[in-house]
Amino acid sequence: MDLKILVKQAKQQNQDALIDLIMAQKDDYYRLAYVYVNNESDVLDAMQDMIVTCFEKIDQLKDPNKFYSWSKTILVNECKNILRKKKKVVPMEKLKQEPKADRTSQHDDLLAIEQEIHHLNEKQQEAIKLRYVLDLDIKTIAALTETSEGTVKSRLSNGIKKLREKLGGVGHEEA
Repeated sequence: MDLKILVKQAKQQNQDALIDLIMAQKDDYYRLAYVYVNNESDVLDAMQDMIVTCFEKIDQLKDPNKFYSWSKTILVNECKNILRKKKKVVPMEKLKQEPKADRTSQHDDLLAIEQEIHHLNEKQQEAIKLRYVLDLDIKTIAALTETSEGTVKSRLSNGIKKLREKLGGVGHEEA
């Protein structure tokens, strides 16, 4: 079914239309939420809260073509609310501790990067995860975080610079 028709139906309090819209991109919503909360239970809570908020505020959406960016912004805000309520930072993925001898060099490098990302400020962490984990473009990140593209670029640049300094910058020198 057509996006504009479904949005129009959702604005008329048709819950099924709203669910159809969300289910069409459920995997994208899940991945986005997981980047923030890193926990399946919290992802599902955030998605549920997003659906309720979308249903309550759909009449505020002016352009039906922007439904997905609008709803993903709501999801990001719901994830941040969950993190605030739990008073926690985004946790590292629980890694099974393997004996050091069994770890590959690449695994060690990735673990070091993950650990150092958590030393960046919250805005830099967010930008780096959205860009390099979800592979979102600058424009999309700017829309999701409600900032300018220049701000996103700055956060990425500064965050990567800090990571390079902490990790030694091997192989990343600029000409």
